[in-house]
Amino acid sequence: MSRTLPTPAAPAQDQTRGVMAIPAFRKLWQSMAFSSLGDWLGLLATTAMAQQLSAGNYAKANFAIAGVFIARLLPSVFLGPLAGVIADRFDRRRLMVVTDIFRAAFYVSIPIVGTYFWLYAATIFVECLTLFWSPAKEASVPNLVPKEKLESANQVSLLAAYGTAPIAAALFSILALINGAISSFFPFLKSNSTDLALYINAASFAFGAWTVWGLREIPKGAASKTAGDVGVAKSLLEGWRFVSKTKVVRGLIVGMVGAFIAAGAVIGLARTFVGDLGGGDASYGVLFGSVFTGLALGIAFGPRVFAQFSRRRLFGAALAIAGFFLIVLALIPNLVIAVFVVVLLGSFSGICWVTGFTMLGMEVQDEVRGRTFAFMQSLIRVTLVAVLAISPLIAAAVGRHSFKVRNMSLSYNGAAITILIAGFIAMVIGIVSYRQMKDRPNVSLWSDIANALKGELGSITGATTKGLFIAFEGGEGSGKSTQTKLLKAWLEDQDHSVVLSREPGGTPLGNDLRTILLSHSTGVISPRAEALLYAADRAHHVFSVIRPALEAGDIVITDRYFDSSIAYQGAGRVLEPGEVARISRWATESLFPTLTIILDLPAEIGLGRLKKKDRLESEPLHFHERIRQEYLQLALLDPERYLVLDGQMSVEDIHTAIITRVAELPALSKVPKKPTLRSRQIQAIVKSGALVQAKAKSATRAVTHKPAKKPTASKPASPATKAATAKPATKASKK
Repeated sequence: MSRTLPTPAAPAQDQTRGVMAIPAFRKLWQSMAFSSLGDWLGLLATTAMAQQLSAGNYAKANFAIAGVFIARLLPSVFLGPLAGVIADRFDRRRLMVVTDIFRAAFYVSIPIVGTYFWLYAATIFVECLTLFWSPAKEASVPNLVPKEKLESANQVSLLAAYGTAPIAAALFSILALINGAISSFFPFLKSNSTDLALYINAASFAFGAWTVWGLREIPKGAASKTAGDVGVAKSLLEGWRFVSKTKVVRGLIVGMVGAFIAAGAVIGLARTFVGDLGGGDASYGVLFGSVFTGLALGIAFGPRVFAQFSRRRLFGAALAIAGFFLIVLALIPNLVIAVFVVVLLGSFSGICWVTGFTMLGMEVQDEVRGRTFAFMQSLIRVTLVAVLAISPLIAAAVGRHSFKVRNMSLSYNGAAITILIAGFIAMVIGIVSYRQMKDRPNVSLWSDIANALKGELGSITGATTKGLFIAFEGGEGSGKSTQTKLLKAWLEDQDHSVVLSREPGGTPLGNDLRTILLSHSTGVISPRAEALLYAADRAHHVFSVIRPALEAGDIVITDRYFDSSIAYQGAGRVLEPGEVARISRWATESLFPTLTIILDLPAEIGLGRLKKKDRLESEPLHFHERIRQEYLQLALLDPERYLVLDGQMSVEDIHTAIITRVAELPALSKVPKKPTLRSRQIQAIVKSGALVQAKAKSATRAVTHKPAKKPTASKPASPATKAATAKPATKASKK
């Protein structure tokens, strides 16, 4: 049933600023940032130490470096599900302090002992301790910041965790370059920059322990359990049941696994690869830092640069491009060029990463989102361990090779060949993922790229909403108003709550703008001013009517939306459609209909149906023909979101085609049913027995019309159709 929604208040001022002004959280963040810096430095140092302990043996070096990464990942695969439960039994602050002290001690012991066995053993012990420290930290943050600032606190926490990687890489390179000078002042370091890096890492954990010990604000309560406290096998099984049924999510998971296959090969072989190119620890640090610099650039700027591009296409395309740059990296035996290629590789990997996680949050329903993320994380862990174990086997099996071409000698070793294979795998998986999630089958990739760069709305995939949003479009006299009322009546008979609106005029402000825009007394309006007035009406319409209804889980039907501006002001007024599209996208905050129904009708026929013409209807015939062609072009760009119907069909046939398409929308089954006043009245009458059986049956037939799943054109008109067609069609609202 239709209802009037109250106009919401203006948005409250941002409450997420100033989280670093909270002393307790600021101290905890500083300790996290320093610890993360030391941890990244420790990762670089332990892999470099593994390579040094190989004594020049190529196969041994590959296995040793891969062993470090496997040692870091294995505890999370097996102990991760249990660590949070065990951590629940201890005081958070004391647990964090004790684990930091032990982590510092283990990192100090690695250079002192100096053996492969202790390198791996200490790494495993440190990672086990981290698994206990992390849930205690995550549970402490909500107690240190207000609820409204928690999101901001999580953002700066991620910055502390990952933003310090490039800094650590730069520091490691500097230590490698000045280790000679350092050893002259500290002879016990034996000119070994990796030892110094490990000592700095240990100092970072000691600083963390000292800082947390002084944070009396952390309560003694146990760390809270999370939805992720399930075993890897169970996560894989439950997640696969859902993923296997959803094409888009399946494409996402396949793509992200492909990305980590490539990442695992690069991570596991980076130190050996740099050595093959004649670089040392400093070069390794630069390459490592370049990867994370590119990753940060992709995460920060990728969504902005490609804001107009379909997320579904962007994910697969970014992965395929990252695979291409991985191939380029393997084929170019030059360290300087490799650094620039790695930045580009990291950038597209970052775009793929942030797009994938964003889409998982959008595409997956809330009730299965936890198990899907658990499935993905478990699958990624298993994939990384497998790749880190297999890639050195391939590199060692290939070994070192030199090729002579005339007077040139080219060395091409196992690490480069393995990275080349990983690049091909990532590229193929990116293409497969792209095809799995291709959301515009009739439009080429290059056409979509061109449209995206120009800002065409057809190139955007909008965010999901709780309700269902349907827009009706078409030229003058096409019968949109009649069909919106018929669809509203049919949906209400299905016990859905429906909000029916129009543009312009869906709000009190819109009614005033409608008078200005359509009245002959207004006179000539500049085409750009006209476009801005429609955008102003649409912005207020979305803010006060459409978005609140969708958030309430209602079905919204609107007679005209942003496609009318693209067609009327873009094509009709001969403005640039892309510019008009960008204005509407900004005005609506990229809110797109789930389905847009276009009633196509030759302009001459549609105008002939009108008895009285307003300012826009009085425009010449070629104006309206341009509008019609623009509507058809928009539908061609995004056929999944549009339904084009012949406006010359009968009212009953058009209604039948519309409800057939609407009934097939997956979003319709997810919209909660809310019995309308009319259906409740019928139920009360039937239960009371106030009417005789014949009258009850008649009333039921009149208001509980439910078409078959596949209605045909020959189906008799519904009572709602007869009621709507008993009177002349209401004149369509105008653009």
